[in-house]
Amino acid sequence: MTRAMSRVMACPALRDPGSWLQVAACLFLGAALLFPTLPHRRATYSLLAVVDITGSMNVRDYTLDGRPASRLEEAKAALLRMMSDLPCGSRLGLALFTERRDFLLLEPVEICENFSALEDAIRHIDWRMGWEGESHISEGLARGVTLAHSVGSDLLFFSDGQEEPPLPWTGQPASLKRDPRVRGLILGMGGTQPVPIPKFDDNGREIGFWADSDMPTENYAAPPPPGAAQREGYNPRNAPFGASRHTGMENLSSVQTAYLEQLAAGVGLDYRELDSPGQLAGWVERVAHVVRLAARANIAWIFGMLALICMTARMAWAIGSTRK
Repeated sequence: MTRAMSRVMACPALRDPGSWLQVAACLFLGAALLFPTLPHRRATYSLLAVVDITGSMNVRDYTLDGRPASRLEEAKAALLRMMSDLPCGSRLGLALFTERRDFLLLEPVEICENFSALEDAIRHIDWRMGWEGESHISEGLARGVTLAHSVGSDLLFFSDGQEEPPLPWTGQPASLKRDPRVRGLILGMGGTQPVPIPKFDDNGREIGFWADSDMPTENYAAPPPPGAAQREGYNPRNAPFGASRHTGMENLSSVQTAYLEQLAAGVGLDYRELDSPGQLAGWVERVAHVVRLAARANIAWIFGMLALICMTARMAWAIGSTRK
């Protein structure tokens, strides 16, 4: 046996490191063909994005690609970036909010297989899709939580938090309920400095900004505030808010941080203010439910690289041997 092994090892090809490198390269290539993938459990997410398309979302207090951008454009850019950053197997659905209702555009679908369709749908979200001009954020959020649960997803609610008409003097109009089955984020849109809200004509052309006289400054569906009886022209039946118009700043808009944080606490969601599109995916991964899906990771490229390294070393050895 020892004599036979000695004869084998005496073969010049087996004493040549280049031959061993060539054999190793062949083995790695064979492994790449036989074992190209490795089973594992991938973390994915199921999300419903509800986007506020009311008038204040047209305020341009963001910058995208070096140009002024509206809050709505920033929200769309964040969704597009999130789709690129989240792992395949994750699902995304779309809904629009205006007045006090959320309208479901798309039930959650897998983002990689449906990337083009989702991208097209997001890019075409427009304020002109709104069916009413009012904005009752708390009611829209409550319906968003219910809608997210109905489609088995967590919630992303994009809004600047500006109620129109404004909240009554008593504060938040309705109590909000938590649903422990729904996690997610309220994304505060806009800057902290109040800026004018763009105004459009019936043909959708921008014609300036809304003036204070154009906007309701009090919520007339609620009881009059304390002290209303001392206002000029007060009448308990015909003019409970007085005859003179109360002045305000409803024609200016900024992100309503305190109010949105209050709403987030009421429904058990996290609150973040969106400053750049790249932030969203990381927040989702920390907050949303993780859905573990069976998947297969491609490892053929690892074996291919090892084979390439072996062949490169084989060629380097051959060149060095020739020079000697």
